[in-house]
Amino acid sequence: MKRDIISIDEDKCVGCGLCINACHQGALQLIDGKAKLVSESYCDGLGKCLPNCPTGAMKVISKEADEFDEAHEKAADNGESGDHSCGGESGGCGCSSTESQVFDRSKKGHETLTPLNSLSTMQPLNTLDTKPKASASQPEGDLQSELMQWPCQIKLVPTNAPYFKGAKLLIAADCTAFANANVHSKFMKNKITLIGCPKLDEGDYAEKLGEIIKNNDIKSVDVLRMSVPCCGGMENAVKQALINSGKMIPWQVITISTDGSILED
Repeated sequence: MKRDIISIDEDKCVGCGLCINACHQGALQLIDGKAKLVSESYCDGLGKCLPNCPTGAMKVISKEADEFDEAHEKAADNGESGDHSCGGESGGCGCSSTESQVFDRSKKGHETLTPLNSLSTMQPLNTLDTKPKASASQPEGDLQSELMQWPCQIKLVPTNAPYFKGAKLLIAADCTAFANANVHSKFMKNKITLIGCPKLDEGDYAEKLGEIIKNNDIKSVDVLRMSVPCCGGMENAVKQALINSGKMIPWQVITISTDGSILED
């Protein structure tokens, strides 16, 4: 049958991955550094990915193509498609990667893991004393993690977790904590940290982040990204999430170069 479908000019494609994040059907993948249409039946031909392409490498054309798989689209909307064994609001596989916990950094020498169903009686996260303390299990001079909750991956975190109440959010690209040694102490402390990679993760973060911001009393949002072009997907997703939420809250973007330097605006 003849229908509208996405076409990609590989000569113009720079492999930023922004179109892949924008495609909710999973029709696009990054292969050998180029975006490719891997399934005609998954592409709805609406071109929602086009505005995300910085080089104009994508367009909608009319051609003979497989019929659009509406069943796959519905499964994707419900978080049922893909090859991931874990994910979604309920954490499909039930493994420890999706069990919500809070780390009480005020405890001396170790972290206390508090299951999600016990969080209602906890002290708010932004009032906890998170100053690192030395002990027999943590010799003086050792650095302490400032991660306040689990999971921290955007794809796995539940949008209605109690630790979002009154929280300051840090939404960080995966690579930032490896590029700059002070990410924990300088950016993560007293914040709920969510991480992801806009180039490698499937789907768009904007919808989920928008729900988190809309449905919780979020005080501020910091975006920590790398200077590489593909990391712009993280910044754009947060910007769209704020628009989708309908809220006006303080937010800022901090950019780290590949050598670990914090870049000034």
